[in-house]
Amino acid sequence: MESSLQISFKHMDSSESLEHLIRERTERLSRFYPRIIGCRVVVEIPRRGPASFKAPISVAVEVAVPGHNPIVARSAEHRHEMKNDHTAAVNHAFDAIQRQLVKVADLECGNVKRHDVMETGVVIEVSPDEGYGFIQVRGSPDIAFTRYALQQADFGRVEAGTVVQICRAPFEGPLGPQASSVKLVNARRSLQSDKSPDDVEGSSG
Repeated sequence: MESSLQISFKHMDSSESLEHLIRERTERLSRFYPRIIGCRVVVEIPRRGPASFKAPISVAVEVAVPGHNPIVARSAEHRHEMKNDHTAAVNHAFDAIQRQLVKVADLECGNVKRHDVMETGVVIEVSPDEGYGFIQVRGSPDIAFTRYALQQADFGRVEAGTVVQICRAPFEGPLGPQASSVKLVNARRSLQSDKSPDDVEGSSG
């Protein structure tokens, strides 16, 4: 990914802090879709004001993935978000890209027959600050998932012991096998329980 990342600053001086954030967010994208071909980021001041006026920036991110049109997101910094480091616009743009990459992964999941079946598992580890966790599925290595894979649920509600249904992504990520979508089930089990996730699902009704 590093070799295929292009960063441009227009109508403004380059910024080491912004470039560092962009590289960090670009690397993080591979957790959601490891097969990214390239990424282009343009940071610019759309219009200049007086010399003493601190102008907001806009950020455009374009990501290339195989078999799909380029994924594009743009974010303009609002005045109430303006900071000396301009991080808000960068983060908003990359958040939008991440959501779109999850949709692409879901689409591919649905198009590959061997991944069509939803499997039941139990969350065994959650890293709230990093935005990812792991799910135990019977007869399988642990499955990684991210906050963006959750369907109609708040990542803050997920904890060890939560029962979920997952759709596997048709590719592995940096953390190994991963889920492209995760749905919470109204059941919990103790991590010390001898029951399988499938047994828990059946008993919850």
